Amino acid sequence: MNIILLGAPFSGKGTLARKIVTDFGMVQVSTGDLFRENIKNGTEVGKLAKTYIDKGQLVPDSVTITMLKERIAKDDCKKGFILDGFPRTIQQAEALEKLVKVDAVIQLDVSFDEIRKRALGRRTCSKCGEIYNTTTYKKTTCEKCGSPLFQRDDDNLETVNNRLEVYEKQTAPLIDFYADRLFVVKGQNSPDETYKPVKNFLKRQK
Repeated sequence: MNIILLGAPFSGKGTLARKIVTDFGMVQVSTGDLFRENIKNGTEVGKLAKTYIDKGQLVPDSVTITMLKERIAKDDCKKGFILDGFPRTIQQAEALEKLVKVDAVIQLDVSFDEIRKRALGRRTCSKCGEIYNTTTYKKTTCEKCGSPLFQRDDDNLETVNNRLEVYEKQTAPLIDFYADRLFVVKGQNSPDETYKPVKNFLKRQK
């Protein structure tokens, strides 16, 4: 089963993906990770992507699709995969339709006010990268490795508002595009409460 996770920044897509991976054995495919991996390994498509990134330009959809096509052709994706961070536009969704069958799209529905609160409260471990939030975690050191937590420079109100504006203009139209296979879940609750209806939905699809 191939799934897309759809939702605004800070809606909890990464957390939800990890839970699905654990229970259903699917592979999480993040386009951000694909860029980093291909650039690090010096692949042809990675070198091409780097030429755009180094100039501060957006990587063309054709390059991203090539990376994605190579990744989902690997054996570990045969049981199904979860796309996190792609597609972001109607054009990308149309290109994806020609590449692979998308069985379900799970939309995390979270209010923008809640997203702003999460973004401003996010704290990241300076060593292992584990992410916490001040609304649920009050310590200033990482629970896993004990290293100090810090607030990323881009976790500020102006940046968050800009990202939400881009999401509303470019990505939110995908909700209608995928209306025939869309499952909407309220993402305001705790990760476990959010995951429960998603787990039940995926069980019914098997």
